[in-house]
Amino acid sequence: MPSCSFAILEAPSTLGLATDGVERLPERLLELGLAERINARRAGRLAVPPKDPAPDPETGTLNAEAIASWSPKLADAVETLLHAGEFPVVLGGDCTILLGSMLALKRRGRYGLLFIDGNADFFQPEAEPNGEGASMDLAFATGHGPTLLTNIEGRGPLVRSDDVVALAYRDHKDQEEFGSQPLPKELKALDLPTLRKVGIEAATRKAVDHLLRPELEGFFIHLDADCLDDSIMPAVDFRVPGGLAWDELGTTLRIAMASDKAVGIEVTIYNPRLDEDGCAGRGLADVLAATLGTIAS
Repeated sequence: MPSCSFAILEAPSTLGLATDGVERLPERLLELGLAERINARRAGRLAVPPKDPAPDPETGTLNAEAIASWSPKLADAVETLLHAGEFPVVLGGDCTILLGSMLALKRRGRYGLLFIDGNADFFQPEAEPNGEGASMDLAFATGHGPTLLTNIEGRGPLVRSDDVVALAYRDHKDQEEFGSQPLPKELKALDLPTLRKVGIEAATRKAVDHLLRPELEGFFIHLDADCLDDSIMPAVDFRVPGGLAWDELGTTLRIAMASDKAVGIEVTIYNPRLDEDGCAGRGLADVLAATLGTIAS
């Protein structure tokens, strides 16, 4: 694959969570030298509007108006990098930053989404116990949910369900317990049990092949740190046993990047406040540097 010109954009939003802490993700990864290790330009930090502790009564979602108004600002910043021929590395933040990232791409054409996450993030507001958009972001991005959050700029859905691969999620018990709506049949679902059955490399190649269809102009990578095994990534707000090993995540990212059709990546949910010995953050920085840095050089 030809070298990439990476640009790191800080998007420290916690609008999709009732808690705080993940806003420190960019600061921590940059302290660990991520920009230097992948030879990336630092493209700035977006200001995030204040949070409201009460869910929006119209949508049942925390900070719904703020998310809807802030996502186009993130999209503007991402689109500026894309227009300059750079590869955005968006450091969140919670998973609702997905709406801004995919809005930027929807403005440009038809793109796919490789959704690497420990959770399917497909809850509907009436089933999400805390009204947290970070549990509903994939649903919103694919047009399932309140219009305010599914039809931003009148461009919904931001990504078609059949142009998405949900990879490595393992929150089946929570989906059942709280009554999450199911993933659409046309959305390609490769959950953690499937990965364990067929192998990480074969599953990732199947995922990437789906996103290399000629009707797609490329695909974006969403990476939630909670896709990693709880024993090596305890620094997340919602913990679920199991998950990917460091080398498995590295394999997935290498295959995705080697396709030459990935156009950007976002990293979410790692919470430095919960990383007592710093090992989780160092591991995350290491795997990103080992995959993206090799390509950059």
